Amino acid sequence: MNITQKFYDNMADQYDKLFLDWTDTTIEQADILNAIFNDYGFDCKANVLDCACGIGTQAIGLAALGYSVTASDISDGELAEAKDRAEKNGVKILFEHADFCALSDIFSEQYDIVIAMDNALPHMLTIEALEMAVRSIISQVKPGGIFVASIRDYDSILADKPPYSPPYIHKTDKGQRVSFQTWTWNDDVYHLVQYIIDDEDTLQVSRFKCEYRATRREELTNLLMANGCSKVDWKFPEETGFYQPIVAAKK
Repeated sequence: MNITQKFYDNMADQYDKLFLDWTDTTIEQADILNAIFNDYGFDCKANVLDCACGIGTQAIGLAALGYSVTASDISDGELAEAKDRAEKNGVKILFEHADFCALSDIFSEQYDIVIAMDNALPHMLTIEALEMAVRSIISQVKPGGIFVASIRDYDSILADKPPYSPPYIHKTDKGQRVSFQTWTWNDDVYHLVQYIIDDEDTLQVSRFKCEYRATRREELTNLLMANGCSKVDWKFPEETGFYQPIVAAKK
């Protein structure tokens, strides 16, 4: 088991604590993605592969809008959580364990839309690994289809290489939840520790470790263009309402 699998397996049953209301977030993010899909001529008749589905935050929201959704992840813990949440939300999604660097090992068909949200691609710690992921993902996109992903604004972050991320503080009826990350840098790779402080009924402090590589937008754009995409657009939070920059690449 690699560090990314362990990170998400361990955090699976607490991942929703990163949000004030996870269910509301699924609705909000599905609406944001749906608007982007519409801009490229797709609606809920399109079939979608979420190749980094986590606990289903985007997949479940899109399925609720009527999209035909297949979802995969490298973490069995998060897949189990996603399956349970899909059932509780009354949506039908096909879930598979898959590494997005080798999607063709699991999936034989191509999709109108493939997504990888919430900073999934920067888990690739070298340019070679990132290109392998891009090549694998774009191979699963139909000609004329799109790939949509979000990453942190590393173009800005790399200027200062901050030692931590700003905290999220969520006030609830029972108290509050606080989540933040500390970052230790080695060139453009950083070691991350995710803290979740749940101060509601009783105080609970959890910590989870992972690694990322700060991926610049130009680097990802060049890889997408070199691996079968004809157009790459970047959309920013002030335009979309999403909390990270989003890339949309048409094949």
